[in-house]
Amino acid sequence: MTIAILLLTVLALAYANGANDNFKGVATLFGSGTCSFRKALAWATVTTLAGSLLALVLAHGLVDNFKGKGLVPDAVTRQPTFLLAVALGAGLTVLLATFTGMPISTTHALTGALVGAGLCAAWGEVALSALGRSFVLPLLCGPLVALALTVAIYPLFCFARRTFGVASASCVCLGAKYEEVVKQADGSLMLVRTGLAVETGQASECYERYQGQVLGVEAGRVLDALHYLSGGAVGFARGLNDTPKIVALLVAGDAISPGAISPNVGLALVAIFMAVGGLINSRKVALTMSQKITRMNPGQGFTANLVTSVLVALASPLGLPVSTTHVSCGSLFGIGMVNGTAKGKMILTILLAWITTLPTGAALAAGLYFAFRMLGVGD
Repeated sequence: MTIAILLLTVLALAYANGANDNFKGVATLFGSGTCSFRKALAWATVTTLAGSLLALVLAHGLVDNFKGKGLVPDAVTRQPTFLLAVALGAGLTVLLATFTGMPISTTHALTGALVGAGLCAAWGEVALSALGRSFVLPLLCGPLVALALTVAIYPLFCFARRTFGVASASCVCLGAKYEEVVKQADGSLMLVRTGLAVETGQASECYERYQGQVLGVEAGRVLDALHYLSGGAVGFARGLNDTPKIVALLVAGDAISPGAISPNVGLALVAIFMAVGGLINSRKVALTMSQKITRMNPGQGFTANLVTSVLVALASPLGLPVSTTHVSCGSLFGIGMVNGTAKGKMILTILLAWITTLPTGAALAAGLYFAFRMLGVGD
């Protein structure tokens, strides 16, 4: 019975993770007008699932970290009540943020839940030094490194584009293709190809596209292909980095009922529920990431995704629990700094959500731990 309850809480956490995180890798595809919301979501689902299925092979270090090893005594990590409180506390924290459209870190929520439940289960025995060294430092450094790399790399890409003679132009989507437009003195738009005036419902419907050829290939198509690949790489890296953190709770639960849930079965279930969460409940966070942090063109979106995917992918084999959320948002903050369209109020709101994630996860997990003990759940 206890293992069944643990499985349900872990799957709830996986669902919450997918709802809040799955779209983050493709937010720039949607925000830059490269593809529709549905296409971006489908691509995110496929690539994240692929990363999830390879997670246990390539990221063993994260499984150990998020069983609580080195943070709380080993005996505590085998307590059903502790595992239930951690899974449900982290899941509720992520769901709360998802319903308000805030992109937060499942890593942060899990870390907070581990600390909150750990303090209740073994007061005075939580290794806070390990928390700072193995958890907090990578989480703090991730967005700062992403921002700095984005600000440094994007001008180099712009220089390369100009060197190859590729120009940017404002376009609107007419049917299945983009048409270049020029803004007139009265604010109207005129089609370059025909000279006809066009109207758009919102300014966001006018996107910047690239024109010109590189080695005989249309630059816009090459960039779109690279943008899709970079978005897919972020999704893959996120699945690779996040899935072990959630599966770790089931692996730790194997001590409760040895052999009840094999790691492979647990991995498959977590991957499926992450995908379902993204398909059903990702829209609010998607709009925040795509449209409310900064405006972007395809080149800027590609740069942000490239930085994010490289940083997250490198962290996984090293066992560093970086947050895909923090890294991807850090890259978008960098794009906003470069193009001057960063929306400061939204960025401050997101930063506040990040600051409160860990204590919220800790408080919820601590409360749940005491409630489960009083009700005899997990005994």
